[in-house]
Amino acid sequence: MSTLARARRQLGAHPLALDTALAAAVLLCMVAGSFVDAHGSDGVNWSLRTPDAFSLALMTAGAAALVLRRRAPLAVLAVTGCVSVAESVTGGPRAPVVMAAVVALFTVATRTDRTTTLRVGLLTMTVLTGAAMLAGPLPWYAQENLAVFAWTGIGATAGDAVRSRRAFVQAIRDRAEKAERTREEEARRRVAEERLRIARDLHDVVAHHIALVNVQAGVAAHVMDKRPDQAKEALAHVREASRSALNELRATVGLLRQSGDPEAPTEPAPGLDRLGELVATFHHAGLSVQVARTDQGTALPTAVDLAAYRVIQEALTNVQKHAGQGARAEVSVIRVGPAVEITVIDDGARAAAPAPAAPAPPPAAPGHEPASAAGPGEGPGGGHGLLGMRERVTAVRGTLATGPRYGGGFRVHAILPVTHRTDAAEDPA
Repeated sequence: MSTLARARRQLGAHPLALDTALAAAVLLCMVAGSFVDAHGSDGVNWSLRTPDAFSLALMTAGAAALVLRRRAPLAVLAVTGCVSVAESVTGGPRAPVVMAAVVALFTVATRTDRTTTLRVGLLTMTVLTGAAMLAGPLPWYAQENLAVFAWTGIGATAGDAVRSRRAFVQAIRDRAEKAERTREEEARRRVAEERLRIARDLHDVVAHHIALVNVQAGVAAHVMDKRPDQAKEALAHVREASRSALNELRATVGLLRQSGDPEAPTEPAPGLDRLGELVATFHHAGLSVQVARTDQGTALPTAVDLAAYRVIQEALTNVQKHAGQGARAEVSVIRVGPAVEITVIDDGARAAAPAPAAPAPPPAAPGHEPASAAGPGEGPGGGHGLLGMRERVTAVRGTLATGPRYGGGFRVHAILPVTHRTDAAEDPA
């Protein structure tokens, strides 16, 4: 089979040589057939005869035209058809020149559409058969005359069958290639979505913990000389926040490891079950946070649970960054029908006086707007907090509304479905 396939490839690479060999083979068959007389003499069938020079010239012309059958199939069919008609009307001993016309008609059928094949085939069959019946041996329904009709019909039908098979095989190849491209595009899309998800996780983790570290470091620097005990406590909070940041970064970046890499992350994705730990970190940083929950017993899909946790984390982080240490925040998690509503509000108390036991960190850089004006996630440089929250909520078919509150402060309100219907229902940490 490999030898046959190799030979077909080599012949396909030299179509002119293949057509020349085919023309020579057709000429040889026509010449051999011209020496046979189907009726013979004295009533004896299948006798031998000698063709005349004109018949040999017609056979040579018809075979020579087949060399160009791929380049100009219709022109070659016209030439071979004229040669066959001339052979029919000469009235001398019959020569099988019509074989060249049959090959040319086969080529036309393989290289054109079915409509063209039908029209050209009917025209060729009518002209050649009519010429044979009118000028050929009597009676008009003689075997030789009807053979012209049969062979031209076979040539057109066989050529159309070959064309149909080639089109069918090509369609299968096209579908296979399209399916392969679709699989590659789907793989690239999933990779892009995974990179975006990891980027959001990294942003949430780093923004939250670095904000806490920044606040506590400012407190430590402010009270280092006068109250070293409070400075040590602030530095301990810095150390705890940095350790938590490193652990979450290790778990997130660990997703990029290959299957054979050691120390694969095993910690599950954070969810609302860790809301108490999250709020505690903000309490240590000096932010007053009150939590109200009426969603006990609600089991959320992993992706929805993670989105809820990240929304609260990002909202409180922005309150810590933009509203200041003296601000107060409220978090509510409520089950309403088929959804869970999460609300995070703050009073925007940037100018509030610091508590005596926990002095405020150094003032913010010039140009920083209070939370009531800029809102969490919308600092002077236009941060990505709100954008990240919106992407997370949208990814799980939820809605997010954010904006300043009347009288000061900011409000973040997210509605998340209890049943997650997207393909990424299981969003690993």
